[in-house]
Amino acid sequence: MLLLRGACAALLFSFAAQGAAQSYPDKPIRLIIPIAAGGGPDTIGRAVGMKLTDNLGQTVVVDNRAGASGAIAVELASRAAPDGHTILLISASQIIRPLLFKVPYDMFRDFVPVTQLSSQSYVLMASPSLPVKTVSELVTHARANPGKLNFASVGQGSQIHLMTELFRTLAKFQAVHVPYKGIGPAYPDLISGNIQFMFGSIITSQGHIRAKRLQALAVSGPKRIKAAPELPTVAEAGVPGFAVTQWYAFLVPAGTPRAIVETLNKETNKALHQPDVSGRIAAEGSEAVGVTPQQLAAHMKSERDKWARVIKNAGIKGEE
Repeated sequence: MLLLRGACAALLFSFAAQGAAQSYPDKPIRLIIPIAAGGGPDTIGRAVGMKLTDNLGQTVVVDNRAGASGAIAVELASRAAPDGHTILLISASQIIRPLLFKVPYDMFRDFVPVTQLSSQSYVLMASPSLPVKTVSELVTHARANPGKLNFASVGQGSQIHLMTELFRTLAKFQAVHVPYKGIGPAYPDLISGNIQFMFGSIITSQGHIRAKRLQALAVSGPKRIKAAPELPTVAEAGVPGFAVTQWYAFLVPAGTPRAIVETLNKETNKALHQPDVSGRIAAEGSEAVGVTPQQLAAHMKSERDKWARVIKNAGIKGEE
């Protein structure tokens, strides 16, 4: 009898979920973005959101919730109803933060992956005062001057910090981390030679590179980029095993019916490859992606494992 009741309850839940999916969406959709309006993820999220408004027939309303490296936005989304009317945009930062700080959510328990929106390589730059033109020359110089080179990041435990630790570990040299509150203030110090090298976005760096105020050495991702095809990858340039990108993705609260997740995946991937959206993403120095929920889940787990190893090996502690 108990088994029969359980089966009936499961069947009723299935019918209810199917009904919800068939009528989805039946109200505006909230897109929570973990930064203030105007930055790269906000621009990309809004471009995709506008197209989803057209594709789904309901307005996608952007809700910018900055603070605590995205933790405020993630916690808010984790408590939302699992009905597909709340979407969370995340980046690598939201995978990294729980590795350094105690947070009231679990990125893998409390959310379901939808799709990866974009991928962006960083560019490795050296100060013009440094006598190097290639990654190999930078590594050779750093090895010859252990602990005498400084590198910048946007903060302790940030992705740029962790990727530089990974770079120097794979390349087997020592250097000093200098954290900044934002990448902008680091450029004058890199140009003047107070900082010797750093990773930065191609969008914020290209003006300095074109004006030859900085020396671009390589890109961080697994392949060369259209914006600077002459630059090799760090792996090509002599540090095998190194590949890091900034990426953005959509998640929904755990418990969201599979049919709704599939609808969001299909419509978001369709939006990503429409010329006006992919063009807007390209203007941000990124490349539109679009994957299955299963592929995004695997990517997130790979990112978590990679950064956990870097944090452990480098002895990095979280600092607000």
